[in-house]
Amino acid sequence: MKKFKPIILGTDKNAYSMAKSFHQAYGVRCLALGKKRMYPTRYSRIVTVEVFPNFDSDEVFLQTLLKIGKDYCQKYEKLILISCGDSYTELLVRHKDELLQYFVVPYINQALHEKLENKDNFYQMCEKHQLDYPKTFVCRFEDYKALPKNFQFPVAVKAADSIRYLEVEFPGRKKAYKASSQKELEDIVDRIFSAGYRGNIIIQDYIPGDDSAGWVLNTYSDANGKVKMMCLGDVVLEHYGPYEIGNYAAIISSYNKELYDKFKDFLEKIGYVGFAHFDLKYDSRDGKYKLFEINLRQGRSYYVTGAGCNMGRLVVDEYVYQKKQPLIYCDKNWLWLDVPKSVLLKYANPLYHKQIKELLKKGKYGYTLFYWQDFSPPRLALVLKLHNINKKMFRLYFNKRGLFG
Repeated sequence: MKKFKPIILGTDKNAYSMAKSFHQAYGVRCLALGKKRMYPTRYSRIVTVEVFPNFDSDEVFLQTLLKIGKDYCQKYEKLILISCGDSYTELLVRHKDELLQYFVVPYINQALHEKLENKDNFYQMCEKHQLDYPKTFVCRFEDYKALPKNFQFPVAVKAADSIRYLEVEFPGRKKAYKASSQKELEDIVDRIFSAGYRGNIIIQDYIPGDDSAGWVLNTYSDANGKVKMMCLGDVVLEHYGPYEIGNYAAIISSYNKELYDKFKDFLEKIGYVGFAHFDLKYDSRDGKYKLFEINLRQGRSYYVTGAGCNMGRLVVDEYVYQKKQPLIYCDKNWLWLDVPKSVLLKYANPLYHKQIKELLKKGKYGYTLFYWQDFSPPRLALVLKLHNINKKMFRLYFNKRGLFG
């Protein structure tokens, strides 16, 4: 019987990042489950993909995992579940008790999930724990026709319930928006609710600054709620395609002990377990890092593993080998890329060019999807095609975050 098998929920870029982390650490091939086969895991030799229609529904999700658990527990001592999407995390947490009979499930309970996943509930927790966040107005469906007229524009607009928001479609739909006028704001809100979304909408003070004012923090907490890893990233560039606004295109891993200590204290006070991913932006007006949200999983970028904190190893060391884990505050500078170097140097803030070029020259950089141990001509062709698509997306959408531009 083999020692363990990582089973990844999702087939996207995040799934490939985690599969790559496990393969680099242990040489193991992961199993990835999803409702459709996505491009990042195609033609891969390090991950086996199985597709199940309606896998994101309660019944199919649970029945599929219980069957896989029953089959695979005959071959492996430990089966480790890793979620790579918000909807899968929600399902995993909801069915955690049933899944524990077969799987390692390194995630929080449902009660804490409900407090953290919904943004307006999360901001209440920020107030309680003195975490800074942008000035926020919560817009509800019941009274959205009477939006206040006193906003200071521009404002950021996004759905409070990101999982339910994924279920709706409408012209001009984006992951998040920057509204520059009352009319544009009202149009955005009306389109979202008219499409059938019934959660709340968050309208926030738009923090000034380009992509480089953004920061990201990834953490890992053990089963006892003790933080074991923190890795801060300085966002150099974000994506601008309509469905990727807010996703990162380049990150340099960094270090800030004050931030590490602050978020470690928060996570341990609420009893958090597993991976977490925080989105922040530095506000030059008051010198504070403002928190936008927490994702109840690891982030989609590979910068944490690239900087030396292998995310697969963190889980395996704890749950498979029961190793005592020291607290790791990542302090290395390493550049993660999701776009060609030419795109980065063309669109990133020129203040970063010197550091970017130094890291490139020293070889301290990498991509999620380029992996020499997973090379094949079809896969290389696919990755190069994606790079060309990224070039096109930046030409078409760079700095366009409004409803139609």
